[in-house]
Amino acid sequence: MLDPRGLPASLRSAADAVGARLEDAGLTSSQPPQQAIYDGWLLRYSAGKAKRARSVNAIGAGRLPIERKLAEVESFYRRVALPCLYRVTPFSEPAALDRALESAGYIAQDESRVMLLELAARPGVTVPAIEPVATDVVEFAGIAGLLRGSTASVVAAEGQRMAHMALPARYLVVYDGSQPVACGSLIVDAECAGVFNMVTSAERRGRGYATAIVQALLSQAIAAGARYAYLQVDAANAPARHIYERFGFRDRYAYWYRAAPASEGKTS
Repeated sequence: MLDPRGLPASLRSAADAVGARLEDAGLTSSQPPQQAIYDGWLLRYSAGKAKRARSVNAIGAGRLPIERKLAEVESFYRRVALPCLYRVTPFSEPAALDRALESAGYIAQDESRVMLLELAARPGVTVPAIEPVATDVVEFAGIAGLLRGSTASVVAAEGQRMAHMALPARYLVVYDGSQPVACGSLIVDAECAGVFNMVTSAERRGRGYATAIVQALLSQAIAAGARYAYLQVDAANAPARHIYERFGFRDRYAYWYRAAPASEGKTS
């Protein structure tokens, strides 16, 4: 079982100004049309794949007692027929939120890392002779869903979320003949460029497709004037982390989710 208190203190620091900026950029980049504000907390309720878009993001401490807020938020998610899921970061408010959730029986799970690369210090990486192809948001959402094995309703929700976003974005796909085998996207928020939706077909992994896509996305980030590139990855996904580390990405901060016991295992 995940115990967030066992994570390195450097990955849980609320004083990290760059990390806080990346957190803002990541939230903006995952914004769905289905969201509400309750006493400083952002309640997102998209039916899509991204948990950031269907969870509580506690961006402000608010003024109400924490017990009342937890009860009201549970009622909200029952009304929208989604599990009540909290995304907890070093910047969550109030600072004691994680302890309050633990005391209320919420289970910590799904540790992720936000990784950062300063683009000016990007190392050279040998990349296979693979040319990712640019596409539009509608086609990309369908391809990403196909590669993930998502249901039609999840694909539709993800496509709606991506199309709703106001930030500049790039969408790349690698094909084997006419068959899409890998994809990835870039979302630029001023000096921060986020790498998202990195998916490779399970039977085509290990062939350099993801490496080629990351290289192309980073080149586009530099062309867009970004200073930082960042991404969010499952802490246990060693193959993906290895690819990103080759490009110079390093862990900046950690986040995790807390789910009510009845919701445990239903957050994917």
